[in-house]
Amino acid sequence: MSANQTSRGGGPHPAFPHRHLLGIEGLQPQEILGLLDRAEEAIEVSRQVEKKKAVLRGRTQINLFFEASTRTQSSFEIAGKRLGADVMNMSVSSSSVKKGETLIDTAATLNAMHPDILVVRHHAAGAVELLANKIDCSVINAGDGPHEHPTQALLDALTMRRHKGKIARLVVAICGDILHSRVARSNIILLNALGARVKVIAPSTLLPAGIEKMGVEVHSSMKEGLRDADIVMMLRLQRERMAGSFVPSVREYFRYWGLDREKLSYAKPDALVMHPGPMNRGVEIDPEIADGPQSLIREQVEMGVAVRMAALEALAEHLPNK
Repeated sequence: MSANQTSRGGGPHPAFPHRHLLGIEGLQPQEILGLLDRAEEAIEVSRQVEKKKAVLRGRTQINLFFEASTRTQSSFEIAGKRLGADVMNMSVSSSSVKKGETLIDTAATLNAMHPDILVVRHHAAGAVELLANKIDCSVINAGDGPHEHPTQALLDALTMRRHKGKIARLVVAICGDILHSRVARSNIILLNALGARVKVIAPSTLLPAGIEKMGVEVHSSMKEGLRDADIVMMLRLQRERMAGSFVPSVREYFRYWGLDREKLSYAKPDALVMHPGPMNRGVEIDPEIADGPQSLIREQVEMGVAVRMAALEALAEHLPNK
């Protein structure tokens, strides 16, 4: 299957060959498309009155979040329960980790509980992969520092494909705090793999060194960067990750890089607007645009549950039955 095909056919899905989902990097285009196709089916399940499947019946899913994320954690919880899993949310703020327990200690403790799937968010890049190497169950990366957030990129791709019919040859502009964004990194890898044209737009202080090597066009001007864009993806200004001043002021940031009606007019007339959330209204996006007819932001939330169901279901095929 080529990256340009949007396979949504019925019948059995090709097996997902990986035991873990740690990032988009390393996935083949057909594997990404396979997860999107599974998610299409999960949307239909979620819209039914009876939302339960038995794929994970009898299995235990632990959501281990070292960083708070209401949206991601709750969607993984709902996804697991819709597939029949017993889901436990571990609150790290009240756990032994806060008392000095190392990540390796945590892995050993969790392993002793015999979970089947572990969903992990951590503030340090590489921490989720370290856990995956120390634990017997399947692991999903729910965001590790500025590194990757694979299910966010998948849900964004699913949202785009449902509205534009394809990913290949779309012009996608990712705007804002690229430097601190795992969402940007995962999206760039996925969109390039499926044949999209990716632009990034940000002040120079919020661009990683060597970003051009990721196969993107780099712009500092919204007017230039948004030209011909089919999708405008705004990113949250992650002030909690900033040591020092990366932008002059919030007001100045919005003036030059915040998405308002005027700046959106630089994109194609039928351009659609996305944001991974949570939004800083009036900082990276005008409320009028966030709630307007071109916005897909609420739909992204629905797609998040579907994609996480798809990821859990794909990994369930690797779980031992004895």
